[in-house]
Amino acid sequence: MRAAVRERLPVWVQSRCGLEPRTLAALAVVLVVGAVFAAQHFWAGRPQSVQPPQVVGAGHAAERPEPSPGPPPTMAPEGRIVVDVSGKVRQPGIHRLPAGSRVADALRAAGGIKADADTAGLNRARLLMDGEQVVVGVPAPVGGAGGGGAAAAGGTAGPIGLNAATAEQLETLPGVGPVLAQHIIDYRTEHGGFRSVDELSEVKGIGDRRFADLQPLVRP
Repeated sequence: MRAAVRERLPVWVQSRCGLEPRTLAALAVVLVVGAVFAAQHFWAGRPQSVQPPQVVGAGHAAERPEPSPGPPPTMAPEGRIVVDVSGKVRQPGIHRLPAGSRVADALRAAGGIKADADTAGLNRARLLMDGEQVVVGVPAPVGGAGGGGAAAAGGTAGPIGLNAATAEQLETLPGVGPVLAQHIIDYRTEHGGFRSVDELSEVKGIGDRRFADLQPLVRP
């Protein structure tokens, strides 16, 4: 190989350099190796295009496992009241209504009023209270038997329930007119009802003498 390299070198190089054939052969080998390393370095350092990251398509997103849903948020139970609707309605009985319902809502829950019912004294706009009885078209039971507090469309008998009576029923009491009847209704609304008959004396417009007249005629 050294002889071959020597033969390839020009004669003037051999003569002027004054190098031995072995030295020239070694130099040629070094030059060849350096050229190979330079070529590799140039090839490795060349600029290369960078591929952008692949975007996950909709198909891949669909394959991802869905996160397990957590428990639904706890909702506060809505306030409810229970009323007893009787008399001349299509579906008499116990009905559960949202708090704040009125007599008209109870009548709708009971299927509506029958055609022959007398509703002259029925206040459909009155707010209902829990445990109340709404009697339509017939007199309320004597002495309040059969239910607590009735809103009747045919008159009432016995003590009047302060927690359920309509303004018209309260006006049947001695000395109670529209204004005082409204004061009684306002008091029970603000205080959540009457817990005892004695609270009637705290209503605006009812003095000791009037309270003494009303006490035997009413009940909570």
